[in-house]
Amino acid sequence: MAESTIPVDFFNPGQVFACIGFAEAADALIGDAEACFDWSSPGAPRFHVRASGLESPVARVLSFLSAATVVAEAPHGSPNIASWNRSWGDYPTELPPGASYPSPDPESPATLSARLTAGVDSLQVDYWADPVRDNVKFWAGASGYPGAALARDALNLVRGKALDASDDPFGLAATQSSSFRLDWRRDYIPLDAGFSLNKHANIHTVGYPLVELLGAIGLTHARPKRLKTKLQYRYGVAGTSRGGVWLPLRFLRAALGCAATPFEARQFDMHLSWPGKEGQARSITHVTEGV
Repeated sequence: MAESTIPVDFFNPGQVFACIGFAEAADALIGDAEACFDWSSPGAPRFHVRASGLESPVARVLSFLSAATVVAEAPHGSPNIASWNRSWGDYPTELPPGASYPSPDPESPATLSARLTAGVDSLQVDYWADPVRDNVKFWAGASGYPGAALARDALNLVRGKALDASDDPFGLAATQSSSFRLDWRRDYIPLDAGFSLNKHANIHTVGYPLVELLGAIGLTHARPKRLKTKLQYRYGVAGTSRGGVWLPLRFLRAALGCAATPFEARQFDMHLSWPGKEGQARSITHVTEGV
């Protein structure tokens, strides 16, 4: 098996979700993925992932993202196909009658599932369409900009660049006008900042598209735990303070949602606020470690 290791900031929820995304993508693209969070070196936490074969799993996933295209998918006969705005990308793929879909047909195109494809490889990204669990959908608008379009925009920012960031993929920055809002380094609260970017055309936000893409993939089978309100979540990491631990994906998923596991774990509280109208978009404001 080939192994990879990358730096991660435990106090950046998007980076933690993206680590899970690396493991999820490696398992789908290569197979037999295992991973762990490692805080054995004070002040320098790492994420380790390994998978079948001889190729670095991080490099394999980044190569896929560097070449991937995205298209929304819709159930057979969905009215969302006719409602699709061509500026969002190619029209959704209509699935055959009886084909499985991750949710009931959404009320709008905004939450249609997305499929990333490069050659014969593909990954479905659909966490925002989950009708049962909290969908961690931080961007605004029930009928606004779709998740598939956000994924397309992020892919365009990393095309031809992702593989060069193998040593520190979460450090790859680019001017980014919209995102899944999983990496709080891009977002801000206008009331706290004292101004609104919408009033200043010459100011552009810098985002981290690999964190956004991989974070979305990482939320496919795992979610942080929502606490009392939509503005409070708790997430966890499972791993080691001593090194030498490899965990199957199911334990990483469980730990992210703060379920008990037989392994070392740390938990963090994520606090959010409303950057605009209450009940719409949410922005991560700060993170504290639980006791």
